[in-house]
Amino acid sequence: MMDTAIVSWTAFEPILPEMFLVCIALAIIGFDLFAGKQREQLIPWITVLGGLIVLGMVAGEKYGQAFDGMFITDGYASFFKVVCMIGVIMAALMSEHFRRSEALPLGEYNSLMVLSAVGMLIMASAGDLMVLYLGLELMALSVYCLVGLHHGDPKTGEAAMKYFLMGGFASAILLYGMSLVYGLTGTTNIAKIAQLSSSGQLLTNPALMAGLGMMIAAFCFKVAIAPFHFWTPDVYEGAPTPVTAFMSVGPKAAGFAVFGRVLVSGFPQFHDSWGTLLSVLALLTMAIGNITALSQVSIKRMLAYSAIAHAGYALLGVLCGTPEGLSSTMSYLLIYAFMNMGAFAILILMSSPDNHRETLDDFKGLAKTNPAAAFMMMIFMFSLTGIPPTAGFMGKFYLLKSALAAGYTMTVIGAVIFSSISAYFYLRVVRYMYMSDPEHEVAINFTPGISVVLGLSLLGVIGLGLFPGSMIAQAAGALLGQ
Repeated sequence: MMDTAIVSWTAFEPILPEMFLVCIALAIIGFDLFAGKQREQLIPWITVLGGLIVLGMVAGEKYGQAFDGMFITDGYASFFKVVCMIGVIMAALMSEHFRRSEALPLGEYNSLMVLSAVGMLIMASAGDLMVLYLGLELMALSVYCLVGLHHGDPKTGEAAMKYFLMGGFASAILLYGMSLVYGLTGTTNIAKIAQLSSSGQLLTNPALMAGLGMMIAAFCFKVAIAPFHFWTPDVYEGAPTPVTAFMSVGPKAAGFAVFGRVLVSGFPQFHDSWGTLLSVLALLTMAIGNITALSQVSIKRMLAYSAIAHAGYALLGVLCGTPEGLSSTMSYLLIYAFMNMGAFAILILMSSPDNHRETLDDFKGLAKTNPAAAFMMMIFMFSLTGIPPTAGFMGKFYLLKSALAAGYTMTVIGAVIFSSISAYFYLRVVRYMYMSDPEHEVAINFTPGISVVLGLSLLGVIGLGLFPGSMIAQAAGALLGQ
């Protein structure tokens, strides 16, 4: 009896980080209900502490499989889990500052964010289509609620409803695609699908290709790849700013984790087909994201279109279908987490109860009134553009190098052109801050949480730009199981 109990508990060891996060979410809900007036100040720090513990648990995970291969713990999953948890920790730190200027319920905000993180971690470790779908829906349902959490803004309700309806439609397409794949292969295990679909009959079966196409379309929706990106600008603009920042990092990283796992591990024999499709979608995404951002006067909406464009860049590594390509995507998503979170942190820093200050005019002369905030925003804009020696440049360099090595020359040329176009709207923010006179005084209060986020973001953007080798080595080692 003793041995049986030990074996049963050991079987749950691979999902300990996910189980711990569920406990953290429940603890936050209970603390919010029963604690005193100090709860609003402590709740974000509970999330941060829990996130740091999970990072330690992920770093110490033993690689292997659980539940008959349905759940995989390997370097690939661990790397994406780290990126997702960085997004959670930073979004929690930003929420305390945002609460001072907006009526954001911190208990619901943090608990929903932690529950969405559970879904993201499950997605990263999914070795089975059903586990993947379970994680995706847990993440999606939590994020739907997060988007609609700010009841005082009518845009928030509209954004949440639009995201929910379109997200539900994408989930239905994904489930239908999975059902086709299951019907033809007789399994939902990703590794077994790769073995079975390589046979002569299935290799040319149009129904299997249709199922794979539906799954790709649903994944494209989750990471805002054109032409499945239409929800992104309105949802990003309408959601509370910390939620927008979190959505642009955590769910996007989890979506790309699934992209790589399913396509590269489950359907490698179809690489010629899905690689060509993704190269076209990547070019379309970069074109729409960068060109549409040129006309935006709202920085928050500009960053939404920027997120679309950067999804196109990250897709360059996936379409290669090689370890080098996947490691470049993994590295880029880590870099993107730091530079994008930093930019959104500046937006939150500028906000006040009566003025969100999200337009270009609000940033006029910021270098004269708040030189520290202007300098940090300039660094983040440089990194998003891809200007050396920031991390954004190194991230794009490795992506382009991987795509070029895989033979996607025209796609690389297009990426360089569209990246050059992006310099206009990113550097326009810098021009407004440094070359315009301030129209009004902006009072900025560096609270502990927002200061930590900005410090970590600067460290990541500059450190990974000057010393990118360690990051690339970690990503490559994660793929090789080292």
